[in-house]
Amino acid sequence: MRLLFSSSPSYPIKTLFQLVRSHQRVYSSPPPPTRRSSNPMAIPPKSSAAAVIPTEEGIARRFWITFRRESVFSLYSPFSLCLASGSLKIDTFRHYIAQDVHFLKAFAQAYELAEDCADDDDAKLAISELRKGVLEELKMHDSFVQEWGSDCVKESPVNAATLKYTEFLLATASGKVEGLKAPGKLATPFEKTKIAAYTLGAMTPCMRLYAFLGKEFQALLEPNEHDHPYNKWIENYSSESFQASALQTEDLLDKLSVSLTGEELNIIEKLYHQAMKLEIEFFYAQPLTQPTVVPLTKEHDPAQDRLMLFSDFDLTCTVVDSSAILAEIAIVTAPKSDQNQPEGRIARMSSAELRNTWGILSRQFTEEYEQCIESILPSDKVEFNYEALLKALEQLSDFEKRANSRVIESGVLKGLNLEDIKRAGERLILQDGCINFFQKITKNENLNANIHVLSYCWCGDLIRAAFSSGMSVPSRCYIIIW
Repeated sequence: MRLLFSSSPSYPIKTLFQLVRSHQRVYSSPPPPTRRSSNPMAIPPKSSAAAVIPTEEGIARRFWITFRRESVFSLYSPFSLCLASGSLKIDTFRHYIAQDVHFLKAFAQAYELAEDCADDDDAKLAISELRKGVLEELKMHDSFVQEWGSDCVKESPVNAATLKYTEFLLATASGKVEGLKAPGKLATPFEKTKIAAYTLGAMTPCMRLYAFLGKEFQALLEPNEHDHPYNKWIENYSSESFQASALQTEDLLDKLSVSLTGEELNIIEKLYHQAMKLEIEFFYAQPLTQPTVVPLTKEHDPAQDRLMLFSDFDLTCTVVDSSAILAEIAIVTAPKSDQNQPEGRIARMSSAELRNTWGILSRQFTEEYEQCIESILPSDKVEFNYEALLKALEQLSDFEKRANSRVIESGVLKGLNLEDIKRAGERLILQDGCINFFQKITKNENLNANIHVLSYCWCGDLIRAAFSSGMSVPSRCYIIIW
């Protein structure tokens, strides 16, 4: 089973970078399967032909914002995190370089084909300059190979993800795009220019994504960190020259698209999106043998993936802590000290005894909690340490177990009425938006989601009743008590 998290990960990249560097990792899921298409057509069949209206910011910028979600999958891929942290195994990096060489050769060829199709001298010159930049990238890759003393490119055949990507690029650059005439039948210069625009649409996301990754990774490094094993790679893609090349590619796409119709701009958008998805497949196809911590795996496929959502209950779902509610019910419903208890029922403390006992338990809980937190928190600011965090959580767990055991042994909750508990749960006030959030998750069949609500409250019925006041608790919603 794959465990998928939200597309807006709760872990910032900085924290994950530190987690990976700590070499304490959780196994990530295997890379998504890649299938080589038998159809060399560059894009899927057209859907709606609704016009895409250009804005002043340009279509390249708009497409990047629209499909930014895909960039997150690449940024948080196991390969990217390990490369950024410097913990990536050298064999994996060699394989990546070999695949990237195969890809960049196709990239340079696509630029060459686009240059032939452009009918404007300025556009031809710009494409030629961009192609020179790709050749410079290939030189950097060649320098890696020379350092290793072995030709990893010859030793590593093209994998399915790389082949799928290169076939897509070359099919687009050759005019094999839905709605275009066969390449040999393009009668006018304008029809050929459309191919140049389509090709840039398929190439721009790669340039922007690598520029984005380069800057993100550079921000993780210390100012004087020169011993990072992949510093050359990070410096190249975060450099001003590469950032300028990415911007130049986007500007060129905007210029080539000015005279296109709304339907033709829709085609470019599909090409852009397809390229972004192929980038994700390319990163996940790298043979990463080491485990790593990731908040994402890939795009969610409900046919084979299940979204598992974990939520705390007290003060996350609720406005107040529910831990004392059961005790309050016990105190209110307990017999008074001068009342006789009916025969056949569980003997219970009087309300006065219960209130006194609960007061002692509460004070003891508060004192030990403060002591526990004080012993866990470091006195000075320190770097993230996975083992220290694990030990701290174990200490907190032990404290909670001791506190819960004292409540059970005291007998303060003995003889509670289930109906009273449910009524109290129904009156429990939840945070604004809580019910609406879970309703959206449970009603969306495309998510194939399970919800796990975590609590140290002693009664799952109280929690179920709290949710049932605003929605029916679905079969895929689980209450976990500890």
